[in-house]
Amino acid sequence: MPTHSETRQMPYSADQMYGLVAGVADYPKFLPWCAGARIRSRKPLGTAEIMEADLVISFKVFRERFGSRVTLFADEMKIDTEYLDGPFRYMKSNWSFADRPDGGCDVAFFVDFEFKNAVLQGIIGVVFNEAMQRIVKAFEKRAAELYG
Repeated sequence: MPTHSETRQMPYSADQMYGLVAGVADYPKFLPWCAGARIRSRKPLGTAEIMEADLVISFKVFRERFGSRVTLFADEMKIDTEYLDGPFRYMKSNWSFADRPDGGCDVAFFVDFEFKNAVLQGIIGVVFNEAMQRIVKAFEKRAAELYG
């Protein structure tokens, strides 16, 4: 089903970009279609932290809440997300952040998902690439606002 993978060079540190992506509660401030965010729980797991969160996605006439388990690996500069509940059949994503020797960092992002609702899946299939570009640009813009 729809997958998206890309790596971007950013002029900010891996730590800054990791913090931006890990700040799920702030997503409604800058991410398109994100109408709400709620952190259900946070707990340590060894050197990682497990966060369970709900996001409310609003797109045209659709408004859906979904829950995910976000594993934050601060020492490794990576974030893994797995689906808990909501409108998806499945959803997983991961981010990794690596400082570059010449400054800035590389940000790698991957997402794979499928909606349970065939109509919603059909709609997102048509606009998927544009949607991913808008989301990536929203993170870039937010990073410039915070760190630029």
